[in-house]
Amino acid sequence: MLLYLRLAWRNIWRHRRRTVIIVLAMGLSLAFMMFYDGLLDGFNQAIAGNAVRVLGGNVQVHAAGYREKVDSSPLLPLTDDTAVIQAALAQPNVIAAARRIQTGGLISNREGSFALNIIGVEPAAEAPISLIAKHIVAGRYLDAADADSILIGKGLADALSIKIGDRVAMVGSDVHKQNRQRTMTVIGVYDLGIPSLEKGTAYISLAEAQTLFGLQDQATEVQITLKQVGGEAALVKALTPLLPNAEVESWEKNYPELGNAVNRKNVVMDIFSIIIVAIAGIGILNLLLMAIYERTREIGLLGAMGMKPREIAAIFILEGAFIGAVGVIAGIVTGLAINLSLMQVGMDYSQFAGLTDYMALISGKVYPTLGVSKLFMRSAIVLVIAILAALIPALLAAKREPSAALHHV
Repeated sequence: MLLYLRLAWRNIWRHRRRTVIIVLAMGLSLAFMMFYDGLLDGFNQAIAGNAVRVLGGNVQVHAAGYREKVDSSPLLPLTDDTAVIQAALAQPNVIAAARRIQTGGLISNREGSFALNIIGVEPAAEAPISLIAKHIVAGRYLDAADADSILIGKGLADALSIKIGDRVAMVGSDVHKQNRQRTMTVIGVYDLGIPSLEKGTAYISLAEAQTLFGLQDQATEVQITLKQVGGEAALVKALTPLLPNAEVESWEKNYPELGNAVNRKNVVMDIFSIIIVAIAGIGILNLLLMAIYERTREIGLLGAMGMKPREIAAIFILEGAFIGAVGVIAGIVTGLAINLSLMQVGMDYSQFAGLTDYMALISGKVYPTLGVSKLFMRSAIVLVIAILAALIPALLAAKREPSAALHHV
């Protein structure tokens, strides 16, 4: 076997220029895929990561039975929300865990009315990691002691011509599904650049929500925030046995439309990567086919010396594998170099913030990752395509008759 490896390695460098061109094609294909994976991860953190913080955290914990009644926005109090907080904060990569009360409601004034989600939050726990708190454009963020106070989005403020200090009527359903109405003072306006979201969500203090909706010292949800998107599955797996009386779910289940958008991008890239490498694989096919015609007499000599057809075929397959392996190494080095440099300087996408709603969540630059999350799969694709590209030349070489090949001119 060592002899075959030595022959295959020597043969791929006999035509150095062609080999270098194919290796560059394979390497650049892998480097491009690593760059795109790193950029996609960066976008996921910049957009999906910020989106889940706005929507309710990477992981949410609700009382048992919540999922069955989710369409009716049930106010099911958690049995021991303090234990949930402690269990969450004990897990690695968790940076915050906060209690919430969330229900549907209505807000109105003389200009009209809007249906929206009313969320009671713990200001002290959420303010350090909240995008809402960071995007206050008028007034201030909530305090724990705020009563009869509400924080609304700029989209809603514009639609109802609301200013700081204005009074609005808020109606929400309590734990017994009875409507509770209260006149609230607008103390702050946040602006995420997403009017549809700003019109649909308003915030009050948790203490106010507990009093208004009949949930004294209780919460219906704990939102858990991670350092970055991607660790939700591991956290759900760790918390589920610790919280047998609760439902632990990631943002992908609670906000499937956002998860589907992220997954679609990943699937498209997976398909695109196979096409890119397949094109480079055609180069390997061409290289080895040319080698067969140029080395016809050599192939005949190997056969005359007693080498079996399958052994001759193995040499050509090994040549394809070596080209693929060198291409993988070159691609990994190039991809890491590109992504490491971009991780330091970032890529400015602020000018594209208005293209879609969620693009508004990009606050300036996107910082790619190393792009190694799918490196094993990408490298395997390169190697497999390189070997498959070598199969046809290998079979052709194996079928050469030694006597005819020796007399080839």
